Amino acid sequence: MALSPIAELITRETEADTMTTIKTVYPSKTYKFDFDTGEIKGNIDGMEAIKQFVRKALSTPRFRYLIYTNQYGSELEDLIGQNIPDELVDAEVPRLIEEAISYDDRILAVSNFSISRKGDALYATFEVDTVDGTIEQEVKV
Repeated sequence: MALSPIAELITRETEADTMTTIKTVYPSKTYKFDFDTGEIKGNIDGMEAIKQFVRKALSTPRFRYLIYTNQYGSELEDLIGQNIPDELVDAEVPRLIEEAISYDDRILAVSNFSISRKGDALYATFEVDTVDGTIEQEVKV
């Protein structure tokens, strides 16, 4: 019986060589945030919670809000309005995205970046390998 009234812990067994390791995986249940209206509309878990985390972490400027730790948020906003060559931006955007979200233990890898420009806007599309599977995300920088 779990001490938390919210949910039981999930236990997964993995084998490495001849030793068996038991890893406790905590639920990722969180509120469902509507980015268009700013309203909270229920709860989500699993892949939907990870997708929301990625979107929210990339849209929150790092170090701006005291409620968040120094690990939370991104520094993508720092690229806006800078006189930086396109080649440097194409190299920095993947690094900043990976840095912003890879500290979460549900995220295993961030890869397959594609950078595109439409007018003054810069879009980055990438894949996020998670403990629950792979998701594709797009962010406007």
